[in-house]
Amino acid sequence: MTDYDSYVAGKIIESKASGFDPVDLNPRLFPYQADVVRWAIRRGKAALFEAPGLGKSFQEWEFAKHTSEYTDMPAIIFAPLSVSEQMVMEAPEFGYTLNLCKNRDDIRSGINVTNYEKLDKFSAEDFGTVVIDESSLLKAGSFGKTATMLKDFASTIPFRLAATATPSPNDMDEILYHAEWLGVMREAEAKALFFTQDGNSSNKMRLKMNAVDAFYKWLASWSIALRQPSDLGYSNDGFQRPPVNYTQITVDVEDPHLSGTLFQMEARGIDEQRKARNSTMVQRVQSVADLVNSSNEQWLVWCDLNTESDALRKAIPGSVEVKGADSPEHKVDAMVGFKSGKYRVVVSKPSMWGFGLNLQHSHNMAFCGLGNSFEQYLQAIARQDRFGQKHTVNVFVVVSIADGAVVENIKRKWIQHDKMYEELIKHVTVYTDLQAGRRQEMDYDASQDLSVPAWLSSTTNTNAEPGWSWIDLDSIFFQWTESPTFELGIECGNEIMSQPEWVKEII
Repeated sequence: MTDYDSYVAGKIIESKASGFDPVDLNPRLFPYQADVVRWAIRRGKAALFEAPGLGKSFQEWEFAKHTSEYTDMPAIIFAPLSVSEQMVMEAPEFGYTLNLCKNRDDIRSGINVTNYEKLDKFSAEDFGTVVIDESSLLKAGSFGKTATMLKDFASTIPFRLAATATPSPNDMDEILYHAEWLGVMREAEAKALFFTQDGNSSNKMRLKMNAVDAFYKWLASWSIALRQPSDLGYSNDGFQRPPVNYTQITVDVEDPHLSGTLFQMEARGIDEQRKARNSTMVQRVQSVADLVNSSNEQWLVWCDLNTESDALRKAIPGSVEVKGADSPEHKVDAMVGFKSGKYRVVVSKPSMWGFGLNLQHSHNMAFCGLGNSFEQYLQAIARQDRFGQKHTVNVFVVVSIADGAVVENIKRKWIQHDKMYEELIKHVTVYTDLQAGRRQEMDYDASQDLSVPAWLSSTTNTNAEPGWSWIDLDSIFFQWTESPTFELGIECGNEIMSQPEWVKEII
Protein backbone atom coordinates (compact mmCIF):
# COMPACT_ATOMS: atom_id res chain seq x y z
CA MET A 1 0.00 0.00 0.00
CA THR A 2 1.38 3.39 -0.99
CA ASP A 3 1.68 6.27 1.45
CA TYR A 4 -1.29 8.00 -0.20
CA ASP A 5 -3.40 4.84 -0.04
CA SER A 6 -2.58 4.59 3.66
CA TYR A 7 -3.56 8.22 4.14
CA VAL A 8 -6.88 7.71 2.38
CA ALA A 9 -7.58 4.47 4.25
CA GLY A 10 -6.91 6.27 7.49
CA LYS A 11 -9.68 8.72 6.68
CA ILE A 12 -12.22 5.84 6.51
CA ILE A 13 -13.87 7.61 3.61
CA GLU A 14 -16.21 4.88 2.39
CA SER A 15 -19.80 5.80 3.14
CA LYS A 16 -21.14 3.14 5.48
CA ALA A 17 -24.57 1.64 4.90
CA SER A 18 -27.13 2.72 7.49
CA GLY A 19 -30.35 1.34 6.03
CA PHE A 20 -32.07 -2.01 5.76
CA ASP A 21 -33.01 -4.66 3.20
CA PRO A 22 -36.48 -3.96 1.78
CA VAL A 23 -38.89 -6.64 0.61
CA ASP A 24 -41.96 -6.61 -1.63
CA LEU A 25 -40.81 -3.86 -3.97
CA ASN A 26 -43.33 -2.50 -6.45
CA PRO A 27 -43.54 -5.11 -9.26
CA ARG A 28 -43.92 -2.32 -11.84
CA LEU A 29 -40.34 -1.21 -11.29
CA PHE A 30 -37.98 -2.13 -14.11
CA PRO A 31 -35.20 -4.51 -12.96
CA TYR A 32 -32.59 -1.73 -12.83
CA GLN A 33 -35.02 0.53 -10.94
CA ALA A 34 -35.77 -2.16 -8.37
CA ASP A 35 -32.06 -2.81 -7.81
CA VAL A 36 -31.28 0.92 -7.54
CA VAL A 37 -34.06 1.41 -4.98
CA ARG A 38 -32.96 -1.65 -3.03
CA TRP A 39 -29.37 -0.39 -3.04
CA ALA A 40 -30.42 3.13 -1.97
CA ILE A 41 -32.52 1.83 0.93
CA ARG A 42 -29.66 -0.37 2.10
CA ARG A 43 -27.34 2.63 1.96
CA GLY A 44 -29.82 4.82 3.85
CA LYS A 45 -28.40 8.00 2.30
CA ALA A 46 -27.82 8.03 -1.47
CA ALA A 47 -27.75 10.11 -4.66
CA LEU A 48 -29.13 9.13 -8.07
CA PHE A 49 -27.45 10.82 -11.05
CA GLU A 50 -29.75 9.47 -13.76
CA ALA A 51 -30.62 10.74 -17.23
CA PRO A 52 -34.07 12.27 -17.76
CA GLY A 53 -36.86 9.74 -18.17
CA LEU A 54 -35.22 6.85 -16.30
CA GLY A 55 -37.94 7.01 -13.64
CA LYS A 56 -36.30 8.95 -10.83
CA SER A 57 -39.70 9.99 -9.45
CA PHE A 58 -40.85 6.36 -9.39
CA GLN A 59 -37.69 5.41 -7.50
CA GLU A 60 -38.12 8.34 -5.10
CA TRP A 61 -41.67 7.25 -4.24
CA GLU A 62 -40.62 3.65 -3.60
CA PHE A 63 -37.69 4.79 -1.44
CA ALA A 64 -39.99 7.09 0.54
CA LYS A 65 -42.68 4.40 0.96
CA HIS A 66 -40.38 1.76 2.45
CA THR A 67 -38.35 4.10 4.66
CA SER A 68 -41.51 5.77 5.96
CA GLU A 69 -42.93 2.39 6.93
CA TYR A 70 -39.61 1.36 8.49
CA THR A 71 -39.28 4.50 10.64
CA ASP A 72 -43.03 4.78 11.26
CA MET A 73 -42.65 8.45 10.40
CA PRO A 74 -43.81 10.53 7.42
CA ALA A 75 -41.55 11.10 4.41
CA ILE A 76 -41.30 14.42 2.59
CA ILE A 77 -40.24 15.11 -0.99
CA PHE A 78 -39.10 18.61 -1.97
CA ALA A 79 -39.58 19.37 -5.68
CA PRO A 80 -39.64 22.40 -8.00
CA LEU A 81 -42.88 24.34 -8.36
CA SER A 82 -45.48 22.50 -10.49
CA VAL A 83 -43.43 19.30 -10.29
CA SER A 84 -44.90 18.49 -6.87
CA GLU A 85 -48.41 18.86 -8.33
CA GLN A 86 -47.39 16.70 -11.29
CA MET A 87 -46.20 13.99 -8.88
CA VAL A 88 -49.52 13.98 -7.04
CA MET A 89 -51.32 13.59 -10.38
CA GLU A 90 -49.11 10.79 -11.73
CA ALA A 91 -48.33 8.73 -8.60
CA PRO A 92 -51.68 6.85 -8.40
CA GLU A 93 -50.98 5.28 -11.81
CA PHE A 94 -48.05 3.47 -10.17
CA GLY A 95 -49.84 2.58 -6.94
CA TYR A 96 -48.82 5.48 -4.69
CA THR A 97 -50.79 8.17 -2.89
CA LEU A 98 -48.90 11.42 -2.33
CA ASN A 99 -50.10 14.15 -0.01
CA LEU A 100 -49.51 17.70 -1.28
CA CYS A 101 -48.44 19.93 1.62
CA LYS A 102 -48.33 23.67 2.06
CA ASN A 103 -47.21 23.70 5.70
CA ARG A 104 -46.66 21.59 8.79
CA ASP A 105 -50.39 21.26 9.50
CA ASP A 106 -50.91 19.44 6.19
CA ILE A 107 -48.53 16.55 6.98
CA ARG A 108 -50.01 13.05 6.82
CA SER A 109 -48.51 9.60 7.34
CA GLY A 110 -46.80 8.11 4.30
CA ILE A 111 -45.40 10.24 1.46
CA ASN A 112 -45.76 14.02 1.52
CA VAL A 113 -44.59 16.37 -1.24
CA THR A 114 -44.09 20.13 -1.36
CA ASN A 115 -42.18 22.87 -3.17
CA TYR A 116 -38.69 24.04 -2.23
CA GLU A 117 -40.08 27.51 -1.64
CA LYS A 118 -42.09 26.20 1.33
CA LEU A 119 -39.12 24.68 3.17
CA ASP A 120 -39.41 27.16 6.06
CA LYS A 121 -42.97 25.97 6.74
CA PHE A 122 -41.77 22.53 7.92
CA SER A 123 -39.79 21.03 10.80
CA ALA A 124 -37.30 18.17 10.40
CA GLU A 125 -38.45 16.47 13.60
CA ASP A 126 -41.66 15.40 11.84
CA PHE A 127 -39.93 13.20 9.26
CA GLY A 128 -37.93 10.00 9.04
CA THR A 129 -37.17 10.49 5.33
CA VAL A 130 -36.35 13.47 3.12
CA VAL A 131 -36.04 13.34 -0.68
CA ILE A 132 -34.88 16.21 -2.89
CA ASP A 133 -36.01 16.02 -6.51
CA GLU A 134 -34.01 17.81 -9.21
CA SER A 135 -31.31 18.29 -6.58
CA SER A 136 -28.95 20.04 -9.03
CA LEU A 137 -31.04 23.15 -8.34
CA LEU A 138 -29.46 23.39 -4.94
CA LYS A 139 -25.89 24.17 -5.84
CA ALA A 140 -24.70 27.23 -3.97
CA GLY A 141 -24.43 29.54 -6.99
CA SER A 142 -28.12 29.61 -7.89
CA PHE A 143 -30.03 28.46 -4.83
CA GLY A 144 -27.55 29.21 -2.06
CA LYS A 145 -29.86 30.24 0.80
CA THR A 146 -32.26 27.36 0.28
CA ALA A 147 -29.37 24.93 -0.15
CA THR A 148 -27.93 25.95 3.22
CA MET A 149 -31.34 25.71 4.88
CA LEU A 150 -31.92 22.28 3.39
CA LYS A 151 -28.58 20.96 4.66
CA ASP A 152 -29.53 22.05 8.17
CA PHE A 153 -33.03 20.61 7.74
CA ALA A 154 -31.78 17.19 6.62
CA SER A 155 -28.94 16.88 9.14
CA THR A 156 -31.01 14.94 11.70
CA ILE A 157 -33.17 12.89 9.31
CA PRO A 158 -31.92 9.28 9.02
CA PHE A 159 -33.01 8.49 5.45
CA ARG A 160 -32.07 10.86 2.62
CA LEU A 161 -32.24 10.59 -1.16
CA ALA A 162 -31.12 13.13 -3.78
CA ALA A 163 -31.98 12.76 -7.47
CA THR A 164 -30.86 14.79 -10.48
CA ALA A 165 -30.26 14.34 -14.19
CA THR A 166 -27.52 16.91 -14.62
CA PRO A 167 -24.75 17.10 -12.06
CA SER A 168 -22.76 20.14 -13.11
CA PRO A 169 -19.56 19.69 -15.15
CA ASN A 170 -17.98 22.53 -13.15
CA ASP A 171 -15.14 20.72 -11.34
CA MET A 172 -17.58 18.40 -9.56
CA ASP A 173 -18.47 21.06 -6.97
CA GLU A 174 -22.08 20.05 -7.23
CA ILE A 175 -21.32 16.39 -6.59
CA LEU A 176 -19.46 17.40 -3.45
CA TYR A 177 -22.46 19.44 -2.36
CA HIS A 178 -24.52 16.25 -2.59
CA ALA A 179 -22.00 14.43 -0.39
CA GLU A 180 -22.31 17.14 2.25
CA TRP A 181 -26.12 17.19 2.09
CA LEU A 182 -26.19 13.42 2.55
CA GLY A 183 -23.87 13.70 5.54
CA VAL A 184 -21.16 11.64 3.84
CA MET A 185 -18.36 14.20 4.03
CA ARG A 186 -18.07 17.96 4.22
CA GLU A 187 -17.28 19.61 0.88
CA ALA A 188 -14.11 21.23 2.25
CA GLU A 189 -12.84 17.89 3.57
CA ALA A 190 -13.52 16.12 0.26
CA LYS A 191 -11.67 18.83 -1.66
CA ALA A 192 -8.69 18.61 0.66
CA LEU A 193 -8.60 14.82 0.36
CA PHE A 194 -9.13 14.33 -3.38
CA PHE A 195 -8.48 17.63 -5.16
CA THR A 196 -5.68 20.08 -5.80
CA GLN A 197 -5.54 23.62 -7.13
CA ASP A 198 -5.60 23.72 -10.90
CA GLY A 199 -3.12 26.27 -12.22
CA ASN A 200 -3.01 29.69 -10.62
CA SER A 201 -6.71 29.92 -9.89
CA SER A 202 -7.73 29.27 -6.28
CA ASN A 203 -11.33 28.66 -7.42
CA LYS A 204 -10.49 25.94 -9.92
CA MET A 205 -9.78 22.46 -8.63
CA ARG A 206 -8.92 19.14 -10.27
CA LEU A 207 -8.65 15.58 -9.04
CA LYS A 208 -5.22 14.58 -7.76
CA MET A 209 -3.74 12.05 -10.17
CA ASN A 210 -3.11 9.53 -7.42
CA ALA A 211 -6.59 10.03 -5.95
CA VAL A 212 -8.73 9.15 -8.97
CA ASP A 213 -9.51 5.54 -8.04
CA ALA A 214 -10.00 6.38 -4.38
CA PHE A 215 -12.36 9.23 -5.29
CA TYR A 216 -14.58 7.11 -7.52
CA LYS A 217 -14.61 4.24 -5.05
CA TRP A 218 -15.79 6.70 -2.42
CA LEU A 219 -18.34 8.14 -4.86
CA ALA A 220 -19.69 4.67 -5.66
CA SER A 221 -20.35 4.06 -1.98
CA TRP A 222 -23.14 6.65 -1.98
CA SER A 223 -24.16 7.45 -5.59
CA ILE A 224 -25.32 5.85 -8.83
CA ALA A 225 -24.68 7.34 -12.30
CA LEU A 226 -26.31 6.17 -15.51
CA ARG A 227 -27.63 7.50 -18.80
CA GLN A 228 -29.34 4.27 -19.87
CA PRO A 229 -29.94 0.90 -18.16
CA SER A 230 -27.13 -0.80 -20.10
CA ASP A 231 -24.59 1.44 -18.33
CA LEU A 232 -25.09 -0.85 -15.36
CA GLY A 233 -25.54 -4.06 -17.32
CA TYR A 234 -29.33 -4.03 -17.80
CA SER A 235 -31.43 -4.25 -20.95
CA ASN A 236 -32.29 -1.04 -22.82
CA ASP A 237 -35.56 -2.51 -24.11
CA GLY A 238 -38.22 0.18 -23.98
CA PHE A 239 -35.72 2.97 -23.37
CA GLN A 240 -34.54 3.76 -26.90
CA ARG A 241 -35.79 7.12 -28.12
CA PRO A 242 -35.64 9.01 -31.43
CA PRO A 243 -32.72 11.37 -32.13
CA VAL A 244 -32.95 15.10 -31.51
CA ASN A 245 -32.97 17.48 -34.46
CA TYR A 246 -30.96 20.60 -33.53
CA THR A 247 -31.27 23.70 -35.72
CA GLN A 248 -29.45 26.97 -35.11
CA ILE A 249 -30.98 30.09 -36.66
CA THR A 250 -28.68 33.11 -36.74
CA VAL A 251 -30.19 36.57 -37.16
CA ASP A 252 -28.40 39.79 -38.10
CA VAL A 253 -28.33 43.07 -36.21
CA GLU A 254 -29.91 45.74 -38.39
CA ASP A 255 -27.88 48.50 -36.75
CA PRO A 256 -24.49 47.32 -35.36
CA HIS A 257 -24.18 50.60 -33.42
CA LEU A 258 -26.97 49.39 -31.11
CA SER A 259 -24.61 46.72 -29.80
CA GLY A 260 -21.82 49.26 -29.28
CA THR A 261 -19.67 48.16 -32.22
CA LEU A 262 -18.91 49.66 -35.64
CA PHE A 263 -19.44 46.31 -37.35
CA GLN A 264 -21.45 43.34 -36.17
CA MET A 265 -19.06 41.03 -34.35
CA GLU A 266 -18.98 38.39 -31.65
CA ALA A 267 -19.65 39.79 -28.16
CA ARG A 268 -17.03 39.12 -25.51
CA GLY A 269 -17.73 39.49 -21.81
CA ILE A 270 -21.02 39.70 -19.92
CA ASP A 271 -21.66 43.40 -20.68
CA GLU A 272 -21.15 42.99 -24.43
CA GLN A 273 -23.29 39.87 -24.49
CA ARG A 274 -26.11 41.66 -22.65
CA LYS A 275 -25.99 44.58 -25.09
CA ALA A 276 -25.99 42.22 -28.05
CA ARG A 277 -28.94 40.29 -26.68
CA ASN A 278 -30.99 43.44 -26.15
CA SER A 279 -30.11 44.79 -29.59
CA THR A 280 -31.33 41.63 -31.36
CA MET A 281 -34.49 40.95 -29.35
CA VAL A 282 -36.92 42.12 -32.05
CA GLN A 283 -35.31 39.94 -34.71
CA ARG A 284 -35.10 36.87 -32.48
CA VAL A 285 -38.67 37.19 -31.23
CA GLN A 286 -39.95 37.53 -34.79
CA SER A 287 -37.95 34.50 -35.93
CA VAL A 288 -39.36 32.34 -33.10
CA ALA A 289 -42.89 33.61 -33.69
CA ASP A 290 -42.65 32.75 -37.39
CA LEU A 291 -41.67 29.17 -36.50
CA VAL A 292 -44.43 28.66 -33.94
CA ASN A 293 -47.21 30.47 -35.77
CA SER A 294 -46.62 28.42 -38.92
CA SER A 295 -47.27 25.20 -37.00
CA ASN A 296 -50.38 23.60 -35.52
CA GLU A 297 -48.41 21.47 -33.04
CA GLN A 298 -47.56 22.17 -29.41
CA TRP A 299 -44.46 24.21 -28.63
CA LEU A 300 -42.31 25.12 -25.65
CA VAL A 301 -40.73 28.55 -26.11
CA TRP A 302 -37.77 29.39 -23.86
CA CYS A 303 -36.31 32.80 -23.07
CA ASP A 304 -34.17 34.42 -20.35
CA LEU A 305 -35.42 38.02 -20.12
CA ASN A 306 -38.79 39.37 -19.01
CA THR A 307 -38.87 41.68 -22.02
CA GLU A 308 -38.40 38.68 -24.33
CA SER A 309 -41.14 36.74 -22.54
CA ASP A 310 -43.65 39.59 -22.87
CA ALA A 311 -42.79 40.18 -26.53
CA LEU A 312 -43.12 36.48 -27.37
CA ARG A 313 -46.54 36.24 -25.69
CA LYS A 314 -47.77 39.14 -27.80
CA ALA A 315 -46.22 37.76 -31.02
CA ILE A 316 -47.68 34.24 -30.60
CA PRO A 317 -51.51 34.36 -30.42
CA GLY A 318 -53.00 32.03 -27.80
CA SER A 319 -49.70 31.40 -26.01
CA VAL A 320 -49.59 31.11 -22.22
CA GLU A 321 -46.80 32.97 -20.43
CA VAL A 322 -45.41 31.58 -17.15
CA LYS A 323 -43.37 34.04 -15.05
CA GLY A 324 -41.91 33.96 -11.58
CA ALA A 325 -44.39 36.57 -10.37
CA ASP A 326 -47.40 34.50 -11.43
CA SER A 327 -49.56 32.82 -8.81
CA PRO A 328 -49.01 29.14 -8.03
CA GLU A 329 -52.50 28.47 -9.38
CA HIS A 330 -51.59 29.97 -12.77
CA LYS A 331 -48.37 27.96 -12.95
CA VAL A 332 -50.18 24.70 -12.17
CA ASP A 333 -52.96 25.53 -14.64
CA ALA A 334 -50.37 26.12 -17.38
CA MET A 335 -48.75 22.75 -16.65
CA VAL A 336 -52.03 20.84 -16.57
CA GLY A 337 -53.37 22.71 -19.60
CA PHE A 338 -50.27 22.04 -21.71
CA LYS A 339 -50.21 18.35 -20.80
CA SER A 340 -53.92 17.99 -21.65
CA GLY A 341 -53.61 19.90 -24.93
CA LYS A 342 -55.73 22.81 -23.76
CA TYR A 343 -52.80 25.16 -24.37
CA ARG A 344 -50.76 24.85 -27.57
CA VAL A 345 -47.81 27.09 -26.64
CA VAL A 346 -46.16 27.92 -23.32
CA VAL A 347 -43.60 30.72 -23.04
CA SER A 348 -41.33 30.57 -20.01
CA LYS A 349 -37.76 30.63 -18.72
CA PRO A 350 -35.75 27.41 -18.30
CA SER A 351 -35.16 28.41 -14.67
CA MET A 352 -38.94 28.49 -14.18
CA TRP A 353 -40.28 25.57 -16.22
CA GLY A 354 -37.18 23.69 -17.28
CA PHE A 355 -36.81 21.26 -14.37
CA GLY A 356 -38.70 18.07 -13.59
CA LEU A 357 -41.79 18.33 -15.79
CA ASN A 358 -42.68 15.35 -18.00
CA LEU A 359 -43.70 16.90 -21.32
CA GLN A 360 -42.68 14.16 -23.76
CA HIS A 361 -46.17 14.22 -25.28
CA SER A 362 -44.87 17.25 -27.25
CA HIS A 363 -41.77 17.46 -29.44
CA ASN A 364 -41.13 21.07 -30.56
CA MET A 365 -39.25 23.81 -28.73
CA ALA A 366 -37.49 27.07 -29.53
CA PHE A 367 -34.92 29.08 -27.59
CA CYS A 368 -35.21 32.81 -28.12
CA GLY A 369 -31.54 33.43 -27.45
CA LEU A 370 -29.10 31.43 -25.41
CA GLY A 371 -27.71 32.05 -21.94
CA ASN A 372 -24.48 30.73 -20.46
CA SER A 373 -26.19 28.16 -18.22
CA PHE A 374 -25.57 24.78 -19.80
CA GLU A 375 -27.59 23.07 -17.08
CA GLN A 376 -30.71 25.10 -17.82
CA TYR A 377 -30.29 24.48 -21.55
CA LEU A 378 -29.92 20.73 -21.10
CA GLN A 379 -32.75 20.50 -18.58
CA ALA A 380 -35.10 22.47 -20.84
CA ILE A 381 -34.42 20.09 -23.73
CA ALA A 382 -34.98 17.13 -21.40
CA ARG A 383 -38.61 18.13 -20.86
CA GLN A 384 -39.29 16.58 -24.28
CA ASP A 385 -36.17 14.56 -25.04
CA ARG A 386 -36.72 11.83 -22.47
CA PHE A 387 -37.49 8.14 -22.42
CA GLY A 388 -41.06 7.63 -23.59
CA GLN A 389 -40.73 10.17 -26.42
CA LYS A 390 -42.09 8.69 -29.66
CA HIS A 391 -41.19 11.51 -32.08
CA THR A 392 -38.04 13.31 -33.14
CA VAL A 393 -37.65 16.33 -30.87
CA ASN A 394 -37.09 19.54 -32.84
CA VAL A 395 -34.91 22.05 -30.98
CA PHE A 396 -34.49 25.48 -32.59
CA VAL A 397 -31.96 27.90 -31.14
CA VAL A 398 -32.32 31.47 -32.40
CA VAL A 399 -29.22 33.59 -31.80
CA SER A 400 -27.32 36.45 -33.41
CA ILE A 401 -23.80 36.54 -34.81
CA ALA A 402 -22.79 38.37 -31.65
CA ASP A 403 -23.81 35.32 -29.57
CA GLY A 404 -21.01 33.18 -30.98
CA ALA A 405 -19.06 33.05 -27.71
CA VAL A 406 -22.17 31.97 -25.80
CA VAL A 407 -22.88 29.19 -28.29
CA GLU A 408 -19.29 27.93 -28.08
CA ASN A 409 -19.43 28.05 -24.29
CA ILE A 410 -22.53 25.81 -24.25
CA LYS A 411 -20.88 23.40 -26.68
CA ARG A 412 -17.75 23.25 -24.51
CA LYS A 413 -19.81 22.55 -21.39
CA TRP A 414 -21.74 19.84 -23.22
CA ILE A 415 -18.46 18.09 -24.05
CA GLN A 416 -17.42 18.46 -20.40
CA HIS A 417 -20.74 17.04 -19.25
CA ASP A 418 -20.47 13.98 -21.50
CA LYS A 419 -16.89 13.40 -20.39
CA MET A 420 -17.82 13.66 -16.73
CA TYR A 421 -20.65 11.17 -17.15
CA GLU A 422 -18.32 8.81 -19.00
CA GLU A 423 -15.86 9.02 -16.11
CA LEU A 424 -18.57 8.59 -13.50
CA ILE A 425 -20.03 5.54 -15.19
CA LYS A 426 -16.67 4.00 -16.05
CA HIS A 427 -15.33 4.25 -12.52
CA VAL A 428 -18.41 4.06 -10.33
CA THR A 429 -19.79 0.89 -11.91
CA VAL A 430 -16.54 -0.90 -11.07
CA TYR A 431 -17.33 -0.55 -7.38
CA THR A 432 -21.14 -0.77 -7.49
CA ASP A 433 -22.95 -4.08 -6.99
CA LEU A 434 -26.61 -3.21 -7.35
CA GLN A 435 -27.74 -6.82 -7.37
CA ALA A 436 -26.01 -7.72 -4.10
CA GLY A 437 -29.21 -7.39 -2.10
CA ARG A 438 -31.40 -9.55 -4.29
CA ARG A 439 -30.66 -12.69 -2.28
CA GLN A 440 -32.28 -11.03 0.74
CA GLU A 441 -35.65 -11.34 -1.01
CA MET A 442 -35.26 -14.98 -2.08
CA ASP A 443 -37.82 -17.26 -0.43
CA TYR A 444 -36.60 -20.44 1.22
CA ASP A 445 -38.21 -23.53 -0.28
CA ALA A 446 -39.25 -25.56 2.79
CA SER A 447 -39.81 -28.66 0.67
CA GLN A 448 -36.06 -29.01 0.08
CA ASP A 449 -34.13 -31.40 2.31
CA LEU A 450 -31.49 -29.79 4.47
CA SER A 451 -28.20 -31.66 4.56
CA VAL A 452 -25.25 -30.89 6.82
CA PRO A 453 -21.67 -31.91 5.93
CA ALA A 454 -20.31 -34.82 7.94
CA TRP A 455 -17.56 -32.73 9.45
CA LEU A 456 -20.15 -30.63 11.29
CA SER A 457 -21.12 -32.58 14.41
CA SER A 458 -23.55 -31.16 16.94
CA THR A 459 -22.28 -30.26 20.35
CA THR A 460 -23.35 -28.22 23.33
CA ASN A 461 -21.94 -24.87 24.33
CA THR A 462 -22.99 -23.29 27.60
CA ASN A 463 -22.29 -19.81 26.18
CA ALA A 464 -24.91 -20.18 23.48
CA GLU A 465 -27.74 -17.66 23.42
CA PRO A 466 -31.32 -19.05 23.70
CA GLY A 467 -32.47 -20.32 20.34
CA TRP A 468 -28.94 -20.98 19.06
CA SER A 469 -27.46 -24.46 18.59
CA TRP A 470 -23.68 -24.50 18.59
CA ILE A 471 -21.49 -26.93 16.72
CA ASP A 472 -17.92 -28.04 17.16
CA LEU A 473 -16.35 -24.97 15.53
CA ASP A 474 -16.77 -22.27 18.16
CA SER A 475 -17.28 -19.48 15.64
CA ILE A 476 -20.00 -21.13 13.56
CA PHE A 477 -23.63 -21.55 14.59
CA PHE A 478 -27.10 -22.32 13.30
CA GLN A 479 -30.41 -20.76 14.30
CA TRP A 480 -33.80 -22.37 13.81
CA THR A 481 -36.92 -20.22 13.97
CA GLU A 482 -40.62 -21.01 13.98
CA SER A 483 -40.88 -19.94 10.34
CA PRO A 484 -39.40 -22.28 7.69
CA THR A 485 -36.14 -20.37 7.41
CA PHE A 486 -32.56 -21.28 8.09
CA GLU A 487 -29.79 -18.89 9.05
CA LEU A 488 -26.09 -19.44 9.36
CA GLY A 489 -23.67 -16.91 10.66
CA ILE A 490 -20.23 -16.23 12.06
CA GLU A 491 -19.50 -14.71 15.43
CA CYS A 492 -16.83 -12.02 15.20
CA GLY A 493 -16.12 -10.40 18.54
CA ASN A 494 -19.44 -9.14 19.84
CA GLU A 495 -21.03 -8.85 16.39
CA ILE A 496 -22.78 -11.43 14.25
CA MET A 497 -22.36 -11.37 10.48
CA SER A 498 -25.21 -13.35 8.97
CA GLN A 499 -25.36 -15.39 5.79
CA PRO A 500 -21.80 -15.43 4.42
CA GLU A 501 -21.37 -16.24 0.74
CA TRP A 502 -20.41 -19.84 1.39
CA VAL A 503 -23.74 -20.58 3.10
CA LYS A 504 -25.06 -21.71 -0.29
CA GLU A 505 -22.38 -24.40 -0.42
CA ILE A 506 -23.52 -25.88 2.89
CA ILE A 507 -27.27 -25.88 2.27
